[in-house]
This record gives sequence, C-alpha cells and structure tokens, in this order.
Amino acid sequence: MPDPLIVKICGIRTLSILEAAIEAGADMVGFVHFQRSPRHVDLEGLQQLISAARGRVETCVLLVNPDNSTVMEVAALSPDWIQLHGPETPHRVRAVREEAGIAVLKAIGIASGEDVATVPAFADAADRLLLDAKAPKGMERPGGWGVAFDWGLLKALDPGLPFMLSGGLTPTSVGGAITAVRPMGVDVSSGVETTTGEKDAGLIRAFVNEARAAHG
Repeated sequence: MPDPLIVKICGIRTLSILEAAIEAGADMVGFVHFQRSPRHVDLEGLQQLISAARGRVETCVLLVNPDNSTVMEVAALSPDWIQLHGPETPHRVRAVREEAGIAVLKAIGIASGEDVATVPAFADAADRLLLDAKAPKGMERPGGWGVAFDWGLLKALDPGLPFMLSGGLTPTSVGGAITAVRPMGVDVSSGVETTTGEKDAGLIRAFVNEARAAHG
C-alpha cells in the first residue's frame, strides 16, 4: 500500500468553506496572511479559523517573506504549519522554524531546471517541500495563478525526495498530475474557486475525491 496522499486546500477565508474542506476529507487547510493577496486573512480571522479547525484537520498559515514580528504573531495562534511562499533562503527557513517552534512547509516556484536545482538545499531546512508554479514575471504575489509548470522538470530530482505538488491543479487535472508525478501530496487554491478568492464546496469535494481515486 502506498503512503496516504496528503490533500491540502489553501486560501480558505470563511468558516463555511473550512467546514466544506473538512467534510470533503482534506488533510490540511491553508490560510493566507499576506495583504496583497485576494485570499488574505487578518490575525483575528486566522485565530477564528485555526480555533475552529483545531483537532479536526491540520492548519497551515501562508506567509510571504515575513519579518520576525509577523512570524511570532502567527506562531502565537498555534497553527500546525507555517508555509513560507516567498524568496526565503534555506538559512531563513531554518531561522523561522527555530523562532516559531512550528513545522515549516517551504514553497518553491518552478519554471526551469535552474529552479529545480535549488530544491535539495531546502530539504533539510524545511519540514516539508511544496513545488509550485513560479508566478509570472512582474506579479506582486506568488501562488494562486492557476497555471501548471512542466512536471517533466522534476525528473532531475532525487526520486527519494518527498514533496507536495501545486500549481494549476483542478478536479479535472489532479488525477493526471498524481499519476505522472507521484507526489506525497497535492495543494489547490484557485483550482477550486468560481471567481478569484471564492471557493466552491462542490469543487473542493470533487478535487479531494479525484485525488484519492488517482492515488489508489
């Protein structure tokens, strides 16, 4: 039997969608704390969502190149994970993990072989890796653009290196992605939205079901 697949629904902003993700069988839920994102949740909202999820599903707060005070404000809310989704170096990832005392999921944007070559340096610094499509040039925020990267680039990685996959996944495409890449988990945000930032319970359910079916 293969290890269980980790399914993460990211960019959740409301209690009703949190409930929908839990009911659908998600393993992790992600909340964005980055003001330039249309999925941004403030500290008060984070506290409410994390409290509602505690003991039911793993929680993850996404930060982009946060300063130390932001890290500690989020750590005080006791999520299960902090996701670093900016240009953080392996050294900075280690420092955040030590300061916060919380597991770190490091997202790495992939668009070329050069990007893939940076991945191993993060393997020891973070508790888990998330390989995502690199944001288009000139964009002021990473992630959530609904585009996939060339999964063939990942053949250059050590086959024993576990990672989660993100970037352009939808209920329609996630099965093929799992079959092609065999990640330890999948992460979706825009792929279960009807409009930017607005998640749909039916799409979340379909995504989780398709992912589980493909993983076998």
